[in-house]
Amino acid sequence: MQQTKTAIVWFTNNLRVYDNKVLHDACIHYDRVIAAYFFNPNEFETTQFGFKKTEKFRAQFLIESVNNLAENLKKHNISFFLSYEHPHVLLPEICLTHKADALYVQKEFTDEELKTINKVKNKLPESTEVVEMYDQFLYHPADIPFNERTIPEVFTNFRKKVEKYGNIQEETLSVMKSRKDYIEFEYEAPTLSKLGFNSFSKPINTAFPFKGGENAAKERLNEYFFESKKLAVYKKTRNGLIGTNYSSKFSSWLANGSISARTIYWEVKKFEAEFGSNQSTYWLIFELIWRDYFKFLSLKHQNKLFKVTGIKNIEYDWKVDQKLIDKWIQGETNEPFVNANMIELQKTGWMSNRGRQNVASYFAKNLLLDWRIGAAYFESMLIDYDVHSNYGNWQYVAGVGNDPRDRKFNVKLQAERYDSKGAYQSMWLQPTLF
Repeated sequence: MQQTKTAIVWFTNNLRVYDNKVLHDACIHYDRVIAAYFFNPNEFETTQFGFKKTEKFRAQFLIESVNNLAENLKKHNISFFLSYEHPHVLLPEICLTHKADALYVQKEFTDEELKTINKVKNKLPESTEVVEMYDQFLYHPADIPFNERTIPEVFTNFRKKVEKYGNIQEETLSVMKSRKDYIEFEYEAPTLSKLGFNSFSKPINTAFPFKGGENAAKERLNEYFFESKKLAVYKKTRNGLIGTNYSSKFSSWLANGSISARTIYWEVKKFEAEFGSNQSTYWLIFELIWRDYFKFLSLKHQNKLFKVTGIKNIEYDWKVDQKLIDKWIQGETNEPFVNANMIELQKTGWMSNRGRQNVASYFAKNLLLDWRIGAAYFESMLIDYDVHSNYGNWQYVAGVGNDPRDRKFNVKLQAERYDSKGAYQSMWLQPTLF
């Protein structure tokens, strides 16, 4: 009798079933597929800058995403193993117990992620092959006209080349496995308390009231594109500050991989075929290319993404002044626009793109504080934290990244332009709302 071939799929930041190349490849080549996810304790530790690496907002969104992943995997007869242990402690044991022929995982290229994967690889049985696949890009690294060393240092040069010569792959369909190979692992739904958090509720005026998970991502996409058709005016509204529909809000689902950039791209193309293309439909793709660019920059520059001198190796005399840092965090600076944005972040785990640029510029260019501290705070608080975009954007604003102009935001003028009537500032600076 022929032995059942088994693959373990280790989920990280790719928490989806549809258009998941790692999962798809494992399902095509192996009889039994066991999925595994780890709430890695390292992700909830306190960093060198004194912040919890993952705070309650992203933790809750992650819990919802993992629960939804478990439901969707079960529908496809794919077994799911969930743990709160370090991956290197249990994953090799799972591979040994289930005689895994292969371990599939999304290929990573930043320091902490690589260390986590390498710790697992070093303990795996020799009989288990490791298959790593890039699957977090819009443009796969093999489908752009650059290698890692020749990626341009200016976004516009990158964008023009990939738009002209790059190729965006089609989505992969989810695969249904045989019920006879299904293993029913005990599944206890994760909770905030298990991760060390108390339950909480967000203010009703949050701009991000959405749930985590692949199903919620698809619902949001359908609503934003085909029901409200807000995609058609995205470029005009994207600098908004209040409400759910000034921007797509896809970034949180993209960050943990509940939806792929490819899926969003091809849905934009469907929208254009049905309702026509315009600057707004292009601009959403433009933003996906920006997201890719930060990933490619970190692929090129590796750990320079986290160094104080940045990818430009520029020495600035950064300060570490705890009083100034605390005032920035608490929304107690001399700038009401900065304060309103910081209070929104503190209360909801969300901040608009316009707000992020202003508060980051104020932190680095006005207060002259070490930009890495601001980046670490964002990492802790933001629901849509993505390592490449977060650190890439902070470097960009601080003047040690890939901004050819090294600009500084005039916060007062920005407030006048984007919050001329003060509605946003009033919303978050009035304590009665909470």
